[in-house]
Amino acid sequence: MGSLPAADKPLPALRYPPARRDDDIVDDYHGVLVPDPYRWMEELESEEVKEFVDAQAALADAVLSTCDDHRGRLRRQLTALFDHPRYRAPFKRAGSYFYLHNPGLQPHSALYVQHGLGGGEPDVLLDPNTFSDDATVSLAMFAVSHDGEHLAYGTSASGSDWVTIRVMRVGDRRHLHDEISWVKFSAIAWTRDGKGFFYSRFPAPKDDGAPLGSGIKTSVNLNHEVYYHFLGTDQSEDLLCWEDPDHPKYIYTPEVSEDGKYVILSVAETSEPVNKLYYCDLSLLPDGLEAMKGNNGNAMLPFVKLVDEFEAYYALIANDDTQFTFLTNKDAPKYKLSRVDVNKPNSWMDVLPEDEKAVLESACAVHGDKLLVNYLSDVKYVLQMRSLVTGELLHDIPIDIGSVNGISGRRDDSEVFIDFASFLTPGIIYRCDVSKETPQMNIYREISVSGFDRTDFEAKQVFYPSKDGTKIPMFIVSKKSIVLDGSHPTLLYGYGGFGMNMTPHFSVTRIVLMRNLGFVSCIANIRGGGEYGEDWHKAGSLANKQNCFDDFIAAGEFLVSAGYTNPSRLCVEGASNGGLLVAACINQRPDLFGCALAHVGVMDMLRFHKFTIGRAWTCDFGCSEKEEEFHWLIKYGTSHLSDHQGFLNLFSSVTSSLSNAKLLTCRYSPLHNVRRPWEKGGRRQQYPSTMLLTADHDDRVVPSHTLKFLATMQHVLCTSVNESPQTNPIVARIDRKSGHGCGRSTQKIIGEAADRYAFAAKMMGISWID
Repeated sequence: MGSLPAADKPLPALRYPPARRDDDIVDDYHGVLVPDPYRWMEELESEEVKEFVDAQAALADAVLSTCDDHRGRLRRQLTALFDHPRYRAPFKRAGSYFYLHNPGLQPHSALYVQHGLGGGEPDVLLDPNTFSDDATVSLAMFAVSHDGEHLAYGTSASGSDWVTIRVMRVGDRRHLHDEISWVKFSAIAWTRDGKGFFYSRFPAPKDDGAPLGSGIKTSVNLNHEVYYHFLGTDQSEDLLCWEDPDHPKYIYTPEVSEDGKYVILSVAETSEPVNKLYYCDLSLLPDGLEAMKGNNGNAMLPFVKLVDEFEAYYALIANDDTQFTFLTNKDAPKYKLSRVDVNKPNSWMDVLPEDEKAVLESACAVHGDKLLVNYLSDVKYVLQMRSLVTGELLHDIPIDIGSVNGISGRRDDSEVFIDFASFLTPGIIYRCDVSKETPQMNIYREISVSGFDRTDFEAKQVFYPSKDGTKIPMFIVSKKSIVLDGSHPTLLYGYGGFGMNMTPHFSVTRIVLMRNLGFVSCIANIRGGGEYGEDWHKAGSLANKQNCFDDFIAAGEFLVSAGYTNPSRLCVEGASNGGLLVAACINQRPDLFGCALAHVGVMDMLRFHKFTIGRAWTCDFGCSEKEEEFHWLIKYGTSHLSDHQGFLNLFSSVTSSLSNAKLLTCRYSPLHNVRRPWEKGGRRQQYPSTMLLTADHDDRVVPSHTLKFLATMQHVLCTSVNESPQTNPIVARIDRKSGHGCGRSTQKIIGEAADRYAFAAKMMGISWID
């Protein structure tokens, strides 16, 4: 079938809402005065901010109304393709199997239980679709007790990171009265006896005058604590197991060893892959945890500090009594397995040394002394069965090019479930019998999508040179046998931070874009991620952060030079750290892109650490409170931050007193680097059509980042300029009763995707293909 010309309405004359500029707000950073005229936008509950948000929402609605033809078609196609059964890998407790399943268009997946794989019928154990009438309360976490009798689960309202934990009996589905509030960045770690569980929480925020979930709370999260909750008791009776007021920034994650003897405490301060490691031998408590309840406030658990320096990352894999095996990057940027006798803390030895090329992503101890290890080699997964005792390779386990999204198994199990997907494979759950001499992989469940034919598409990996010559991998997915004539609309996605990997995954949205709008879909594995281990991560963080932007820009240049697309049809997209990536790149190369979609981005690099958990990101970004790191973040030279001439004069004088080498290391804070491209590149240059996306309950990257950046872009490029060349729209989609991205309903996901890609198609002049 041929292309259908767009029938959308023309864009209205854009009248950007006025935003008050307070030029009296000027901060002194190490002798450099930096104005912050939109500081008032950090008061998210103020009437002035709410009026600004409403006005921007009305503007976005007006722009999107011109995209209704594409938007309606996208919504219909996305809804049709989302309407397919989806499963996650099951896990086993006491003979019963638990798994998440969505039959198609339910807002949220439900938790099912099945008693034996070949026996009883699966039943719904917990249905998050009953939590709220508007599907804005979601299932954030859950854990089943070792005996399979109780389920503890956490709910999140409006996508918030705050979680409330409740408990129910598995047998009769009856809820207990237990309710635990102010939980955040926590695990649920049951003790083996099933009498209760460890969890982590913060003190209730000081501004708590309303129920949890009624409004966004942006204060800095400090003084994490670890508690033990006894089933059937009030939260006020929970046992305080660990706190450290001398280190209020520490974050604690408790874990109970599979044998039930130990509780392990991982201690982190930032998002950097390093942690301290404490343990407590629960068998040495004279009368168990119950006997300590009366001592609450006077004595905490007697944790032993096995690793008391932030020198490396350690994750528990298994233990045999006092012999513990950990996944670690200690002197191993691509990770390895090491073992220690906790009674002899200097007895560390390598069990599985670091590989020269592949990154050891995970290891799962199964069936006694076997290890299922998962490597990442050139952004492709490799599965192996090894010996837990010696690390010796026992078998290679063949899988297609794609992603292992989860491995479920325990040492007392002879079966393992492996969750697999790829760009063109919606999902396969394998059941692997590891009791056999040669592990047998069988398909347990395969997900199929009605209307999707994988033979219509192809996926490949290319390597392109970045600005400094470093070879960067990128996946390119498209219809088969496209002609490289530079005409194809192309979506370039990236992240590049915190050691996170961007590996092949299936996306209904990507299929619709390729099939019905002719898009080429690309994922660039830029530095800052973990695709090649910690060295790759560090090459894109702190003073090296500019490498991320250079890599992403080079990806765009490659796609143009190779004939996939041209700048007017190149759309860039990213979320969170990826939203920062997109914003920084359109600041640096506005001429290279036709459209930009920046989700929940960290835009104010001078103040991000002052809100919720932002202070944990200084490991990747640096912090403006440190002079050297401030200079990485802020750009020197011509600025449109303020019309305050005194500021500009001082800014210029301080700049000239510093060495150029220091200044050129990195300068990228999106909020502080918006410039008018036509002042250097000619009257015809402007920023690409831009949609910034945020949500009113995002308490991770608070909405003020996007609001301040939006107001700055609109002021600098549009409202402060007579007859501005900036005719491409700059709008924001501000979702209501949503957060950073987790816990969104199927309908919200479809609605947002239809909006943003209809916007991109309209702005880049793309026609619909039936």
